[in-house]
Amino acid sequence: MPAKPTSEPQEGAASPADETGRRDAPRHVPEDTPKDVPGPAREGTPRHVPEDTPRHAPKDVPAEAVTPLIRGIAVLRELTEANGTLSLSGLERATGLARSTVDRITATLARMGYVRFDGRDVHLSPRLMELGNAYLSALRLPALLAPHADALADELDESVSLAIADLDGIRFIHQATRRRAMSLSFRIGDLLPAERTAPGPLFATDWTDTDWRRWRQRRAADPRDLSFTAVPPRTYGADERDAETFVPRTQEASANGWSLDDQLIEPGLVAISVPVRAPGTEGTPGRDGRVAAPGTDATHGTDDTIAAPGTDDTIAAPGTNSEIACVASVVSHTSRHSAQRLRTALLPRLRSAVRAMERELRATPPPEPGPPPSDLARWTGTSKQQLGREFVESLARGLTVVTAFGEDRPELTLTEVARATGLARATARRALITYEHLGLVASTGRTFTLTPRILSLGFPPLSRTSLPEIAQPHLADLTSRIHESTSLAVLSESGEEIQYTARVATARVMSVNITVGTRLPAYASALGRVLLADAPGPLPGPANLPALTPHTIKDKQTLEQTLAVVRSQGYALVDEELEEGLRSLAVPIRDRSGRVVAALNTAMHASRRTPRECVTDLLPELTRTATGIQTDLHTASRYTRVPPT
Repeated sequence: MPAKPTSEPQEGAASPADETGRRDAPRHVPEDTPKDVPGPAREGTPRHVPEDTPRHAPKDVPAEAVTPLIRGIAVLRELTEANGTLSLSGLERATGLARSTVDRITATLARMGYVRFDGRDVHLSPRLMELGNAYLSALRLPALLAPHADALADELDESVSLAIADLDGIRFIHQATRRRAMSLSFRIGDLLPAERTAPGPLFATDWTDTDWRRWRQRRAADPRDLSFTAVPPRTYGADERDAETFVPRTQEASANGWSLDDQLIEPGLVAISVPVRAPGTEGTPGRDGRVAAPGTDATHGTDDTIAAPGTDDTIAAPGTNSEIACVASVVSHTSRHSAQRLRTALLPRLRSAVRAMERELRATPPPEPGPPPSDLARWTGTSKQQLGREFVESLARGLTVVTAFGEDRPELTLTEVARATGLARATARRALITYEHLGLVASTGRTFTLTPRILSLGFPPLSRTSLPEIAQPHLADLTSRIHESTSLAVLSESGEEIQYTARVATARVMSVNITVGTRLPAYASALGRVLLADAPGPLPGPANLPALTPHTIKDKQTLEQTLAVVRSQGYALVDEELEEGLRSLAVPIRDRSGRVVAALNTAMHASRRTPRECVTDLLPELTRTATGIQTDLHTASRYTRVPPT
């Protein structure tokens, strides 16, 4: 049983005893970039930024902040900005941390399953998405509204997205895309500047003077939007064009209840957006302290005069300051729709879908409280004992704090965080102080909530992960253990063939020579039988199956009986039915619903292992690997679509 972690006050400040290495010479720490603007810091005495601090870490670090956690977050952010992969030396340069610090941080993240190593390169792993999943689960919007967005995308045959506000930017929380050569979609968690999007002006209708000042300061500091890696950089510098266009766009959005993006992000891209209002906020004080007029249609807006931003009056027309839960957008390109046509042809249907979303929010009761988690961070004590100095326990503990939040736990007190993680209150408190300083957690009174910035920790690049990409490192590890080639395959649309989607070959003189993309008859292969055993409906193909070898099952009745055995025992063993001398063993890969979406196998010459040895020696290894693939798949697919190929 792992030992329960204890509080380690020395980890809160940078000192010779801190869990990181140091550079010998101090250096200048640049001003923070917009994507790392911290939230309001908790009370505490600011301290000098230590020498071995990430380059873009906010200044005035609270005295009780956990320095290793700040450094670990910096590593994850740099990996995210690099699309999920950086070399160790590249991380050293990007973060400004000492190499020994980078080595220990990445070793800790690898122990947590958040990154993996490929030679000297560090890759983000799907399990890291559990941090973003914690935020999206607490938010509840993707689970409730995604079906409406998907249905609208199917009806219009256009991409539909859901976005939320993040200070003066927006982040996407759901994408329903179309499969076309000209694809239009952003990654879940991508941060975009508000002024270059259709949702931005709608969110800006709720901005206060402080928000407008922040926006102007960001525009002045980053005139080309270089800190927003999800959009192409601007071709011009800071000027008045933003104020001249974004202000009236915000005024129009407030009056109309919808907003257009006419090729602001890049040429050819157009979008129209409508806000989804949170239930129970009509007639309540808005961010400017005013009270909305009850009974006014917040979606359509009013004709009231709109004050200009940057003055003492904010943009808020009566009836329009009901809280915006998120913004729904239809995205297209100019070869299909002009911006004007989006308004005339698609806006009415978008509004109808938004009304359905708002009804969903009103009708859905709060989640039933489940049993609270406990001792989430207990395992870190064992890892510290096993790895010693290579394991930065305060980093692991701090990241575990995020996973304490969830659908029935959107707000937690310090006591609840400590109870859920098994950490001492002082340790949990320092982690929350650190997160609030970094803008990843917000506090209201005694409770804490995750902010959208949690999605900046690996979610955008990982949200595009496919099943073969998830499986590949697991296949490589399996091949190294059993010294046999391993493969992943899916069933073709007809159901008559399997298609190989990932493969790792072993180094042998005599080996199975199959490449990714190869198709083989499903009925005569172990991979195919695992997939057919779970497929609905009658078996595809002719009544009499071709005999590929003297051992091949040729009639469907016998095949159906064999598939029933495969279904009950959970694996398929095919002995010289596809090709003489070829023996193959396969197990299923299941999605979150339990449906078989792929199969994992190993194949070899029949002389190397008997059928019994395949079951006793290889089946446990294949099952272990399948479990690892499924764990990553279930994490990655909770709020994103994972393509099977």
